[in-house]
Amino acid sequence: MSNVDGSASPIDGLAEGSASASHAEHQQAESSHDQAELSAQARQRRRIAQLEEKIEALESGRAAKERQTNYYVAQGRAIRRVVTLFDSLEDLVTENDRRYDDEEDAETTLDQDRLQIGYVVFTNTMRWFHKKAAELDYEEYGQMLKMVDFHYVNDCLGFTELFFQLRQGADAARGDDTSKLKSLVSEWVNREFKPDPPVDPDDKHSRGFTNDACGRLLCPSELDWNNPAVKAGIRDRANGFIVTDLSFPAFVYETYTANPDDLEEGLFKGKILLQAYKAVFTSPSSAKDVEGDGDGVDIIRNNRRANRSSNALKVKKHVRFALSSVTSWRSVDGDFDYVQFWQIIVDFFERPPGREAQRRVDKLLEWWTRKVFGRSRRDDLSQTAREKLSVNALARQREARADAAFDSP
Repeated sequence: MSNVDGSASPIDGLAEGSASASHAEHQQAESSHDQAELSAQARQRRRIAQLEEKIEALESGRAAKERQTNYYVAQGRAIRRVVTLFDSLEDLVTENDRRYDDEEDAETTLDQDRLQIGYVVFTNTMRWFHKKAAELDYEEYGQMLKMVDFHYVNDCLGFTELFFQLRQGADAARGDDTSKLKSLVSEWVNREFKPDPPVDPDDKHSRGFTNDACGRLLCPSELDWNNPAVKAGIRDRANGFIVTDLSFPAFVYETYTANPDDLEEGLFKGKILLQAYKAVFTSPSSAKDVEGDGDGVDIIRNNRRANRSSNALKVKKHVRFALSSVTSWRSVDGDFDYVQFWQIIVDFFERPPGREAQRRVDKLLEWWTRKVFGRSRRDDLSQTAREKLSVNALARQREARADAAFDSP
């Protein structure tokens, strides 16, 4: 309704005021809603950023643990090659701890002495072990020895997991060596003995005493494989022809034949042993030529770990397994015990019966050093010969030119 003069009525003013207030309230509600949405988005972005940081931290920690795992697995590969071929790390540590608890003059067995030697070699090889052990509390150390569970302790690598990874690396290295020699040994046998049919690199069933070439190398050194009665007796496992770890196989001798009057003559000088050692510890290609001396320097002299005879001993077990018809690794092959065979060889080198026997062992190890690594002849150069070498000659020439330049006006 309007007045006569055309001015707005009070009712119209109230309506307009109400509409303005309603519009303002609507705008305020929209603004509050927008702010709420912005706030929610901000919270989501912060949450996403926090989750991304956590994921990054987890990935970083996982990567660090993977690097640590790979490191210990790689370290473990040396155990079966340098420390011990069969003993467990648990047994080595337990024996060392037992000796600390017992009196110093307490009697020990031969097996206990072997374990202690293995522990000493292990700690000398893995020098971080003592520091790692010192960081453990009693409970963690007990878990490590029991080997009952593999897990991370306090979000760090626990000793149970550490030992598991070391064993992983150790077993993997033994498996790799066995697999590598499986094909290489067949190649070497075929090349040297030219059997008909040749030894199949992929089939172990055709090896062992059923194969004439492999049988000759596996034959006990006190028997003559060329005698048909010996072949038949070994294959039938007849009395007097049972092959055990108490006989040295022919392949460990220099000419694959033993001197019954001097069984130490040529022992552990078999060509196939040298080939196996070089294939495992240097490279497969280096195993192709073992007739002369090695072409490297005498690195054994500067490497205390390489001085241990056990490095060369381990391949003897691998070679026998490669020649045998056994398809998967086991510690006992019929009547032949690989563990006993290994201990017999280790004792030959590490427990000689006297000074003269020790001298012969040292001489044999020197032979291995020369055949595998060669011998440095640097010290054989005379002073006159040294002065003529180009490095020394160049030094003299430069010095002479410097003196001449200094004296010139």
